[in-house]
Amino acid sequence: MTLTTAAHVAATPPAQGTRPPEAGSAVGTLDAARARSLEVEARIAANPAEFRVLTGERPTGALHIGHYFGTIANRVRLQQAGVEVFLILADYQVITDRDEAGDLRGTVREILLDYLAAGIDPDRTTVFAHSAVPALNQLLLPFLSLVSVAELDRNPTVKAETAATGGRAMSGLMLTYPVHQAADILFCHGNLVPVGQDQLPHLEMTRTVARRFNQRYAAANPYFPEPDALLAPSPTILGTDGTKMSKSRGNTLPLGASEDETARWVKRAKTDAERVITYEPDARPEVANLLTIASLCTGRTPEQIADEIGSAGAGRLKALVTEALVEHLRPIRARRAALAAGDGPDVLDILARGNARANEIADRTLEDVRGLMGMVYRRG
Repeated sequence: MTLTTAAHVAATPPAQGTRPPEAGSAVGTLDAARARSLEVEARIAANPAEFRVLTGERPTGALHIGHYFGTIANRVRLQQAGVEVFLILADYQVITDRDEAGDLRGTVREILLDYLAAGIDPDRTTVFAHSAVPALNQLLLPFLSLVSVAELDRNPTVKAETAATGGRAMSGLMLTYPVHQAADILFCHGNLVPVGQDQLPHLEMTRTVARRFNQRYAAANPYFPEPDALLAPSPTILGTDGTKMSKSRGNTLPLGASEDETARWVKRAKTDAERVITYEPDARPEVANLLTIASLCTGRTPEQIADEIGSAGAGRLKALVTEALVEHLRPIRARRAALAAGDGPDVLDILARGNARANEIADRTLEDVRGLMGMVYRRG
Protein backbone atom coordinates (compact mmCIF):
# COMPACT_ATOMS: atom_id res chain seq x y z
CA MET A 1 0.00 0.00 0.00
CA THR A 2 1.33 3.45 -0.88
CA LEU A 3 1.56 5.55 2.24
CA THR A 4 -0.78 8.50 2.11
CA THR A 5 1.02 11.74 2.84
CA ALA A 6 0.06 13.65 5.96
CA ALA A 7 -1.02 16.65 3.91
CA HIS A 8 -3.34 14.49 1.83
CA VAL A 9 -4.82 12.89 4.93
CA ALA A 10 -5.66 16.25 6.44
CA ALA A 11 -7.07 17.61 3.20
CA THR A 12 -9.15 14.60 2.23
CA PRO A 13 -10.11 12.47 5.21
CA PRO A 14 -12.41 9.51 4.59
CA ALA A 15 -16.05 10.34 4.03
CA GLN A 16 -18.03 10.85 7.19
CA GLY A 17 -20.98 8.85 5.94
CA THR A 18 -24.59 9.62 5.29
CA ARG A 19 -26.60 11.98 7.44
CA PRO A 20 -24.77 12.05 10.80
CA PRO A 21 -27.06 11.96 13.85
CA GLU A 22 -28.48 15.22 15.08
CA ALA A 23 -26.20 17.32 17.27
CA GLY A 24 -26.46 16.30 20.88
CA SER A 25 -27.86 12.85 20.15
CA ALA A 26 -26.23 9.68 21.46
CA VAL A 27 -24.86 7.02 19.18
CA GLY A 28 -28.28 5.80 20.16
CA THR A 29 -30.06 3.06 21.97
CA LEU A 30 -28.65 -0.42 21.48
CA ASP A 31 -31.32 -1.18 18.87
CA ALA A 32 -30.49 2.00 16.98
CA ALA A 33 -26.77 1.23 17.16
CA ARG A 34 -27.40 -2.25 15.77
CA ALA A 35 -29.50 -0.87 12.94
CA ARG A 36 -26.81 1.70 12.15
CA SER A 37 -24.16 -1.04 12.15
CA LEU A 38 -26.13 -2.98 9.56
CA GLU A 39 -26.26 0.13 7.37
CA VAL A 40 -22.51 0.60 7.78
CA GLU A 41 -21.82 -3.04 6.87
CA ALA A 42 -23.76 -2.56 3.63
CA ARG A 43 -21.74 0.56 2.84
CA ILE A 44 -18.48 -1.26 3.58
CA ALA A 45 -19.44 -3.92 1.04
CA ALA A 46 -20.26 -1.24 -1.52
CA ASN A 47 -17.41 1.20 -0.91
CA PRO A 48 -14.82 0.24 1.73
CA ALA A 49 -12.64 3.25 0.87
CA GLU A 50 -15.23 5.45 2.63
CA PHE A 51 -13.97 4.26 5.97
CA ARG A 52 -10.97 4.60 8.21
CA VAL A 53 -11.09 2.37 11.29
CA LEU A 54 -9.25 3.06 14.53
CA THR A 55 -9.14 0.29 17.11
CA GLY A 56 -6.63 -1.48 19.33
CA GLU A 57 -5.95 -2.52 22.91
CA ARG A 58 -3.95 -1.89 26.02
CA PRO A 59 -0.81 -4.06 26.01
CA THR A 60 -1.38 -5.60 29.43
CA GLY A 61 -0.63 -9.22 28.54
CA ALA A 62 -0.84 -11.95 25.94
CA LEU A 63 -3.82 -11.95 23.58
CA HIS A 64 -6.25 -14.83 24.00
CA ILE A 65 -8.94 -16.50 21.94
CA GLY A 66 -11.51 -14.03 23.27
CA HIS A 67 -9.52 -11.27 21.58
CA TYR A 68 -9.15 -13.34 18.43
CA PHE A 69 -12.81 -14.23 17.94
CA GLY A 70 -14.12 -10.97 19.40
CA THR A 71 -11.90 -8.41 17.66
CA ILE A 72 -8.84 -9.57 15.73
CA ALA A 73 -10.69 -11.74 13.21
CA ASN A 74 -13.02 -8.80 12.53
CA ARG A 75 -10.06 -6.47 11.97
CA VAL A 76 -8.62 -8.91 9.46
CA ARG A 77 -12.04 -9.08 7.77
CA LEU A 78 -12.21 -5.29 7.47
CA GLN A 79 -8.63 -5.13 6.21
CA GLN A 80 -9.38 -7.79 3.58
CA ALA A 81 -12.51 -5.90 2.53
CA GLY A 82 -10.40 -2.84 1.69
CA VAL A 83 -11.09 -0.68 4.75
CA GLU A 84 -8.09 1.33 5.98
CA VAL A 85 -7.31 0.13 9.51
CA PHE A 86 -5.23 1.74 12.25
CA LEU A 87 -4.32 -0.41 15.27
CA ILE A 88 -3.16 1.40 18.38
CA LEU A 89 -1.18 -0.27 21.14
CA ALA A 90 -2.34 2.03 23.92
CA ASP A 91 0.67 1.73 26.20
CA TYR A 92 -0.04 5.00 28.04
CA GLN A 93 -3.44 3.61 28.99
CA VAL A 94 -1.81 0.66 30.75
CA ILE A 95 -1.07 2.98 33.67
CA THR A 96 -4.63 4.30 34.04
CA ASP A 97 -5.31 1.78 36.81
CA ARG A 98 -1.92 0.39 37.89
CA ASP A 99 1.36 1.66 39.32
CA GLU A 100 3.66 -0.32 37.04
CA ALA A 101 3.38 -1.10 33.35
CA GLY A 102 5.38 -4.34 33.51
CA ASP A 103 7.46 -5.58 30.60
CA LEU A 104 5.83 -3.43 27.95
CA ARG A 105 8.46 -4.13 25.31
CA GLY A 106 8.01 -7.87 25.71
CA THR A 107 4.22 -7.66 25.81
CA VAL A 108 4.07 -5.44 22.73
CA ARG A 109 6.31 -7.85 20.84
CA GLU A 110 4.03 -10.77 21.74
CA ILE A 111 0.94 -8.87 20.60
CA LEU A 112 2.60 -7.98 17.32
CA LEU A 113 3.39 -11.66 16.74
CA ASP A 114 -0.27 -12.48 17.38
CA TYR A 115 -1.41 -9.75 14.98
CA LEU A 116 0.77 -10.92 12.11
CA ALA A 117 0.02 -14.60 12.71
CA ALA A 118 -3.73 -13.89 12.67
CA GLY A 119 -3.53 -12.09 9.33
CA ILE A 120 -2.88 -8.42 10.05
CA ASP A 121 -0.93 -7.11 7.05
CA PRO A 122 1.39 -4.18 7.92
CA ASP A 123 1.28 -3.08 4.27
CA ARG A 124 -2.45 -2.46 4.62
CA THR A 125 -2.90 -1.84 8.35
CA THR A 126 -0.98 0.76 10.36
CA VAL A 127 0.10 -0.54 13.78
CA PHE A 128 1.55 2.03 16.19
CA ALA A 129 2.16 2.73 19.87
CA HIS A 130 0.50 5.47 21.89
CA SER A 131 3.68 6.77 23.46
CA ALA A 132 5.47 7.03 20.10
CA VAL A 133 3.09 9.69 18.70
CA PRO A 134 3.48 12.92 20.72
CA ALA A 135 1.15 15.03 18.59
CA LEU A 136 -1.70 12.58 19.15
CA ASN A 137 -1.36 12.93 22.90
CA GLN A 138 -1.10 16.72 22.68
CA LEU A 139 -4.61 16.78 21.21
CA LEU A 140 -5.83 15.75 24.66
CA LEU A 141 -5.37 19.33 25.94
CA PRO A 142 -7.74 21.17 23.60
CA PHE A 143 -10.14 18.25 23.67
CA LEU A 144 -10.40 18.39 27.48
CA SER A 145 -11.59 21.99 27.19
CA LEU A 146 -14.63 20.74 25.28
CA VAL A 147 -16.06 18.51 28.03
CA SER A 148 -17.06 19.04 31.65
CA VAL A 149 -15.88 17.18 34.74
CA ALA A 150 -19.49 16.13 35.32
CA GLU A 151 -19.60 14.48 31.90
CA LEU A 152 -16.41 12.58 32.69
CA ASP A 153 -17.68 11.60 36.14
CA ARG A 154 -20.83 10.00 34.82
CA ASN A 155 -19.25 8.02 32.01
CA PRO A 156 -20.42 4.45 32.79
CA THR A 157 -17.30 2.78 31.46
CA VAL A 158 -15.05 4.89 33.68
CA LYS A 159 -17.29 4.00 36.63
CA ALA A 160 -17.07 0.30 35.84
CA GLU A 161 -13.29 0.35 35.41
CA THR A 162 -12.87 2.28 38.65
CA ALA A 163 -15.13 -0.14 40.54
CA ALA A 164 -12.97 -3.01 39.30
CA THR A 165 -9.88 -1.54 41.00
CA GLY A 166 -11.23 -2.50 44.44
CA GLY A 167 -11.40 0.94 46.02
CA ARG A 168 -8.17 2.34 44.61
CA ALA A 169 -8.32 6.12 44.12
CA MET A 170 -9.13 7.09 40.54
CA SER A 171 -6.18 8.56 38.66
CA GLY A 172 -6.53 11.67 36.55
CA LEU A 173 -5.59 9.54 33.56
CA MET A 174 -8.50 7.19 34.24
CA LEU A 175 -10.93 10.09 34.57
CA THR A 176 -9.82 11.54 31.24
CA TYR A 177 -9.55 8.16 29.51
CA PRO A 178 -12.62 8.72 27.25
CA VAL A 179 -11.15 12.01 25.98
CA HIS A 180 -7.77 10.40 25.41
CA GLN A 181 -9.59 7.78 23.38
CA ALA A 182 -11.22 10.56 21.38
CA ALA A 183 -7.73 11.80 20.50
CA ASP A 184 -6.77 8.26 19.45
CA ILE A 185 -9.68 8.09 17.04
CA LEU A 186 -9.73 11.64 15.72
CA PHE A 187 -6.02 12.22 15.14
CA CYS A 188 -6.28 10.13 11.95
CA HIS A 189 -9.83 11.25 11.15
CA GLY A 190 -11.14 7.82 12.04
CA ASN A 191 -14.80 7.56 11.13
CA LEU A 192 -15.59 3.97 12.14
CA VAL A 193 -14.83 2.19 15.41
CA PRO A 194 -15.60 -1.49 16.08
CA VAL A 195 -16.97 -1.69 19.63
CA GLY A 196 -18.93 -3.87 21.99
CA GLN A 197 -22.17 -2.42 23.33
CA ASP A 198 -20.48 -1.58 26.66
CA GLN A 199 -18.10 0.75 24.80
CA LEU A 200 -20.79 2.87 23.18
CA PRO A 201 -20.49 5.60 25.88
CA HIS A 202 -16.79 6.01 25.09
CA LEU A 203 -17.57 6.45 21.42
CA GLU A 204 -20.29 8.94 22.24
CA MET A 205 -17.68 11.03 24.06
CA THR A 206 -15.57 11.00 20.87
CA ARG A 207 -18.56 12.13 18.83
CA THR A 208 -19.24 14.89 21.36
CA VAL A 209 -15.64 16.12 21.21
CA ALA A 210 -15.66 16.13 17.40
CA ARG A 211 -19.01 17.92 17.24
CA ARG A 212 -18.06 20.59 19.79
CA PHE A 213 -14.68 21.22 18.19
CA ASN A 214 -16.34 21.70 14.81
CA GLN A 215 -19.00 24.00 16.28
CA ARG A 216 -16.45 26.12 18.12
CA TYR A 217 -13.58 26.28 15.65
CA ALA A 218 -14.70 24.98 12.25
CA ALA A 219 -18.40 25.71 11.88
CA ALA A 220 -18.19 26.63 8.21
CA ASN A 221 -16.19 23.54 7.23
CA PRO A 222 -16.30 20.78 9.89
CA TYR A 223 -12.84 19.33 10.41
CA PHE A 224 -13.39 16.15 12.42
CA PRO A 225 -15.83 13.35 11.52
CA GLU A 226 -18.29 12.05 14.10
CA PRO A 227 -17.36 8.36 13.97
CA ASP A 228 -19.88 5.58 13.72
CA ALA A 229 -19.96 2.47 15.88
CA LEU A 230 -19.57 -0.92 14.24
CA LEU A 231 -20.94 -3.36 16.79
CA ALA A 232 -18.81 -6.47 17.19
CA PRO A 233 -20.33 -9.32 15.13
CA SER A 234 -19.11 -12.07 17.48
CA PRO A 235 -20.50 -12.80 20.94
CA THR A 236 -18.43 -12.51 24.09
CA ILE A 237 -16.30 -15.60 24.71
CA LEU A 238 -16.42 -16.90 28.28
CA GLY A 239 -13.47 -18.24 30.22
CA THR A 240 -13.17 -21.59 31.98
CA ASP A 241 -15.11 -20.30 35.00
CA GLY A 242 -18.12 -19.17 32.96
CA THR A 243 -17.34 -15.44 33.26
CA LYS A 244 -16.07 -13.08 30.57
CA MET A 245 -12.61 -14.10 29.44
CA SER A 246 -10.09 -11.87 31.19
CA LYS A 247 -6.37 -12.06 31.88
CA SER A 248 -6.98 -10.80 35.42
CA ARG A 249 -9.26 -13.77 36.16
CA GLY A 250 -6.80 -16.37 34.89
CA ASN A 251 -9.51 -18.02 32.78
CA THR A 252 -8.08 -17.39 29.32
CA LEU A 253 -6.55 -19.47 26.54
CA PRO A 254 -3.63 -17.53 24.99
CA LEU A 255 -3.69 -17.40 21.22
CA GLY A 256 -0.17 -18.83 21.16
CA ALA A 257 -0.95 -21.76 23.49
CA SER A 258 0.05 -25.29 22.50
CA GLU A 259 -2.39 -28.00 21.43
CA ASP A 260 -2.00 -29.75 24.80
CA GLU A 261 -2.69 -26.49 26.63
CA THR A 262 -5.77 -26.02 24.46
CA ALA A 263 -7.06 -29.47 25.40
CA ARG A 264 -6.48 -28.81 29.10
CA TRP A 265 -8.23 -25.44 28.88
CA VAL A 266 -11.33 -26.92 27.24
CA LYS A 267 -11.38 -29.78 29.76
CA ARG A 268 -11.52 -27.24 32.62
CA ALA A 269 -14.34 -25.25 31.02
CA LYS A 270 -17.50 -25.08 33.11
CA THR A 271 -20.65 -26.74 31.76
CA ASP A 272 -23.74 -27.97 33.66
CA ALA A 273 -25.40 -31.16 34.87
CA GLU A 274 -27.76 -31.64 31.91
CA ARG A 275 -26.87 -34.65 29.75
CA VAL A 276 -28.51 -33.55 26.50
CA ILE A 277 -26.62 -30.74 24.77
CA THR A 278 -28.81 -27.85 23.61
CA TYR A 279 -28.05 -24.33 22.50
CA GLU A 280 -29.80 -22.06 25.01
CA PRO A 281 -27.61 -18.99 25.66
CA ASP A 282 -29.80 -17.58 28.44
CA ALA A 283 -30.56 -20.82 30.29
CA ARG A 284 -27.23 -22.62 29.65
CA PRO A 285 -24.56 -19.94 29.03
CA GLU A 286 -21.52 -22.16 29.64
CA VAL A 287 -22.69 -24.88 27.25
CA ALA A 288 -23.73 -22.23 24.73
CA ASN A 289 -20.26 -20.71 24.99
CA LEU A 290 -18.56 -23.97 23.99
CA LEU A 291 -21.02 -24.45 21.15
CA THR A 292 -20.31 -20.89 20.00
CA ILE A 293 -16.55 -21.52 19.96
CA ALA A 294 -17.08 -24.67 17.89
CA SER A 295 -19.36 -22.73 15.56
CA LEU A 296 -16.80 -19.96 15.05
CA CYS A 297 -14.14 -22.55 14.23
CA THR A 298 -16.19 -24.70 11.87
CA GLY A 299 -18.69 -22.35 10.22
CA ARG A 300 -21.61 -24.51 11.36
CA THR A 301 -24.37 -23.10 13.55
CA PRO A 302 -24.38 -23.78 17.30
CA GLU A 303 -27.76 -25.46 16.91
CA GLN A 304 -26.44 -27.89 14.30
CA ILE A 305 -23.53 -28.82 16.54
CA ALA A 306 -25.81 -29.28 19.56
CA ASP A 307 -28.14 -31.55 17.54
CA GLU A 308 -25.17 -33.66 16.43
CA ILE A 309 -23.97 -34.18 20.01
CA GLY A 310 -27.43 -34.69 21.47
CA SER A 311 -27.34 -36.98 24.50
CA ALA A 312 -23.60 -37.71 24.20
CA GLY A 313 -23.07 -35.10 26.91
CA ALA A 314 -20.41 -32.61 27.94
CA GLY A 315 -17.56 -35.03 27.32
CA ARG A 316 -18.37 -35.28 23.63
CA LEU A 317 -18.97 -31.53 23.45
CA LYS A 318 -15.54 -30.79 24.90
CA ALA A 319 -13.85 -33.28 22.59
CA LEU A 320 -15.48 -31.64 19.59
CA VAL A 321 -14.54 -28.13 20.77
CA THR A 322 -10.95 -29.17 21.37
CA GLU A 323 -10.63 -30.64 17.89
CA ALA A 324 -12.26 -27.62 16.27
CA LEU A 325 -10.07 -25.12 18.15
CA VAL A 326 -6.85 -27.01 17.46
CA GLU A 327 -7.58 -27.29 13.75
CA HIS A 328 -8.73 -23.70 13.39
CA LEU A 329 -5.75 -22.24 15.24
CA ARG A 330 -3.09 -24.57 13.81
CA PRO A 331 -2.06 -22.34 10.84
CA ILE A 332 -2.10 -19.23 13.03
CA ARG A 333 0.11 -20.90 15.63
CA ALA A 334 2.48 -22.20 12.95
CA ARG A 335 2.90 -18.70 11.50
CA ARG A 336 3.41 -17.30 14.98
CA ALA A 337 6.11 -19.84 15.82
CA ALA A 338 7.92 -19.09 12.55
CA LEU A 339 7.81 -15.33 13.15
CA ALA A 340 9.02 -15.74 16.73
CA ALA A 341 11.93 -17.82 15.44
CA GLY A 342 13.00 -15.01 13.10
CA ASP A 343 11.43 -16.26 9.88
CA GLY A 344 10.22 -12.95 8.49
CA PRO A 345 10.49 -9.26 9.34
CA ASP A 346 11.26 -8.18 12.89
CA VAL A 347 7.98 -7.16 14.48
CA LEU A 348 9.51 -4.14 16.21
CA ASP A 349 10.68 -2.86 12.80
CA ILE A 350 7.07 -3.15 11.63
CA LEU A 351 5.97 -1.13 14.66
CA ALA A 352 8.58 1.53 13.90
CA ARG A 353 7.20 1.85 10.37
CA GLY A 354 3.67 2.23 11.72
CA ASN A 355 4.84 4.78 14.29
CA ALA A 356 6.40 6.86 11.51
CA ARG A 357 3.19 6.97 9.51
CA ALA A 358 1.09 7.76 12.58
CA ASN A 359 3.44 10.62 13.43
CA GLU A 360 3.14 12.12 9.95
CA ILE A 361 -0.64 12.14 10.24
CA ALA A 362 -0.75 13.32 13.86
CA ASP A 363 1.69 16.17 13.24
CA ARG A 364 -0.44 17.44 10.37
CA THR A 365 -3.67 17.11 12.38
CA LEU A 366 -2.18 19.00 15.34
CA GLU A 367 -0.93 21.73 13.01
CA ASP A 368 -4.41 22.04 11.51
CA VAL A 369 -6.02 22.12 14.98
CA ARG A 370 -3.66 24.83 16.17
CA GLY A 371 -4.43 26.82 13.04
CA LEU A 372 -8.16 26.51 13.51
CA MET A 373 -7.79 27.60 17.15
CA GLY A 374 -5.68 30.63 16.20
CA MET A 375 -2.58 29.27 17.93
CA VAL A 376 -0.06 29.51 15.10
CA TYR A 377 2.50 32.20 15.90
CA ARG A 378 4.76 32.84 12.95
CA ARG A 379 5.30 35.66 10.50
CA GLY A 380 3.33 35.54 7.29
